[in-house]
Amino acid sequence: MKITNTTAATPAGVVTRTDAARTSGGNGTESATPAGSSSQVDLSPASQQLLALQNNHNDINTQRVQTIRDAIASGQYTVDPSRITDGLIASIQELLK
Repeated sequence: MKITNTTAATPAGVVTRTDAARTSGGNGTESATPAGSSSQVDLSPASQQLLALQNNHNDINTQRVQTIRDAIASGQYTVDPSRITDGLIASIQELLK
């Protein structure tokens, strides 16, 4: 008895479109999109928020970054372990809410 895989495996995360017609609402009726038309996708509020966060280019304080770089380069930058610990604990508490 010979067993063969007749379908090609698609890597995880890859979406392929196999036909031009898609079902409408899962009721078995097919609707074809006319050539040259565009599709519209409605994003959930969570995905819209993530997209807004991704497009925000003002989230880095470049002046503060340069100050820290200068302090590190001159050997004047000190790490306060209790401040780091407090920040981690606060982050965890916020995630657990």
